Amino acid sequence: MNETISTDNFPELPLSEFAFPGPLRDRLISAILDGRKVTTTSLALEYEIEREPLPSEGQRSVVVDSNNQPVCVIETVEVLIVPLGEVGYEHVVNEGEGHATVSDWRAAHENFWHSKEMTDSLGETTFVLGDATLVVLERFRVIERLRSTAN
Repeated sequence: MNETISTDNFPELPLSEFAFPGPLRDRLISAILDGRKVTTTSLALEYEIEREPLPSEGQRSVVVDSNNQPVCVIETVEVLIVPLGEVGYEHVVNEGEGHATVSDWRAAHENFWHSKEMTDSLGETTFVLGDATLVVLERFRVIERLRSTAN
């Protein structure tokens, strides 16, 4: 029997939402819970538009699934802000999405960042991605599992 844990159990922790609810988020959650995904990438522009502080080392958050149910607590262990053109292979592999090359990873991320969901979310459709575009590379670790991968 799987217990559903409410985010009300962690009112002091912010939520971490990987991608948007649906198949991509489900795959990312699986990769986090099985240990394949220990890094993530965001556009610095996202934080600027949303007026949110950048993640910081030691910050903890509750990861939620597509049904907004908590699955684990993660802790940020490293944050780097780099130009998109400088993202390296190690980061790509540690994202756990199965990309064989940096260029495959970049194409998939650019497609996501230019998706209707993302541009609607940001309220911004005119941004241009290039080698100099700043991205936030975050390394994290799972510190508490709230649900198994078998749900």
